[in-house]
Parts: sequence; C-alpha cells; structure tokens
Amino acid sequence: MNITEAIAAEHVTFVSMFVQIEHLLPGMNSQAEVSSVAAVVEGMLGDHARLETKFAFVPLDHAVLQKQQIETMHRDHHEMDERLHQVGRAGTCKQARRLLRAAMRASVRHFRDEERYILPALEQALKPESLAALGKGFEEARRGDGKPREEQTLSG
Repeated sequence: MNITEAIAAEHVTFVSMFVQIEHLLPGMNSQAEVSSVAAVVEGMLGDHARLETKFAFVPLDHAVLQKQQIETMHRDHHEMDERLHQVGRAGTCKQARRLLRAAMRASVRHFRDEERYILPALEQALKPESLAALGKGFEEARRGDGKPREEQTLSG
C-alpha cells in the first residue's frame, strides 16, 4: 500500500468511527462521558496527524511548492485539536455533544480537502517507488517495532 492509499484508508476508518459515535451521542448523558469519547478521538487523530506529517507533508514540502496547502493542513490539525479540547471544557452535556459533533464534521471536511489536494499532489510529485516506501514506513510506524499495536501498550 502506498502512502496515499494508507492515508485514505485511515480517513475511511475515521469517518466510519465518527458515524458510530454520532449514533451513540444522543444516549450519552454526561459531559464527562462525551469528553472521554472526545479524548479518544483526539488521541487517535493526533497519532494520525503525526504520521501524516512525517510520511506525507514533509516529503511533499521538499518535493513541490505546495507550501500554502500544507500550511493550511497543519493549521487545520491544530484547529481540530482545539475543537476537541473544547469538548472537555463544555459546561453541559448538550454543549459537549454539540462540540464533539462539530469537531468530527470539521475533521471529515479536512480529510476531504487532503484527499482533494494533498494526496494528488503527492502522487504527482513523487515516484511510485517513493510513494510505496513512504507507505511502508507509515504502516511500520503505525504498528511500531513490528509488533501489533495492541501488544505495544497492552503487554507488559
């Protein structure tokens, strides 16, 4: 799997997770419960953003003059983090649900922008071998030391 395929696959997984969370939100009855879900989403998106930066944005930054789009994507990542932080500061459960829903929708828009602008730019700027090598690095980093991800934190 090359880097653009790996990133797009994670986007699909996130969107699916967001749909599931949307179904659960009406049944969440406390701000703390919604904040806990937001913290999980924030952690997962943070991991994704770090890998995306390392294996897509940095190589693209060196390969082409897409600086404005890349800066926009970085700014979006920071804004997404801030939106998710706001969930934890919400005064009511209703407000926390609204903020989490808005953060997830903004994330989906961000993913679509990356798929529309950044991923095609990567495909154009880099050779297939480079895309494949970056994809392999992304997958290895996602797995960490060759162990399945769950073994990294759950064994011990």
